[in-house]
Amino acid sequence: MSHTWDPDRYLTYADERGRPFVDLIARIGATRPRAVVDLGCGPGNLTALLAERWPEASVVGLDSSAEMIAAARTAVPAIAFDVADLRSWVPPEPVDVLVSNATLQWVPGHLELLPALVAQVAPGGWFAFQVPGNFDEPSHTMRDELAGQAPYAAHTAGVAVPSSHDPAVYLDALAGLGCTVDAWETTYLHLLTGPDPVFTWVSGTGARPTLQALPADLRVDFEREFKSRLAAAYPEHAYGVVLPFRRVFVVARVPA
Repeated sequence: MSHTWDPDRYLTYADERGRPFVDLIARIGATRPRAVVDLGCGPGNLTALLAERWPEASVVGLDSSAEMIAAARTAVPAIAFDVADLRSWVPPEPVDVLVSNATLQWVPGHLELLPALVAQVAPGGWFAFQVPGNFDEPSHTMRDELAGQAPYAAHTAGVAVPSSHDPAVYLDALAGLGCTVDAWETTYLHLLTGPDPVFTWVSGTGARPTLQALPADLRVDFEREFKSRLAAAYPEHAYGVVLPFRRVFVVARVPA
């Protein structure tokens, strides 16, 4: 079941979503790469950081969402952006740095895709990615529970649901390919404000396919109940709403 992305909704919490990207690229040891690719670049705001980090490199942003690419081209015209499917993507020649931020969790069986992605990196180059690791949190489990109930289940069966693995699983897979691997995890405590902030967050990412699968009338009922459950799970304090968010990071150096 297909769905589309809303760049403006996604950027509602741009700073919070961008922090893991900054932490990820800080661990990439490339000094003067020629070709840098952001695979799953979204609206391009973070791709711009790659151009700042390596100003002499040719930086390209790729995403499967035409809506995201259109937004990226408008926001960052100095960088080349294009629509591409990472499952079949092959560059004209191997790249020196391949980054994929909060993207692989949307690709079923992405662990089996890692050898093909590593193969697109030049010898001695770098492959770095970050994926959410919070799928046991209420923001996900409550969506699944509610979507599985009548009358929603008839519409939400088969929608895209993100998933990922623990750092050790990725380390084992990439070390088995001969890479030198740095893998870790971090749980951020995002402080959110405004009405229904956790719903605003998840409706731009993990919950979006589910919401889009519902007819308009059912979507209103679903959102009302989902917001109520989220508010109970993530209570508001005087200083805001705390959203714990576990992230998994991997930086691999491809053998020379």
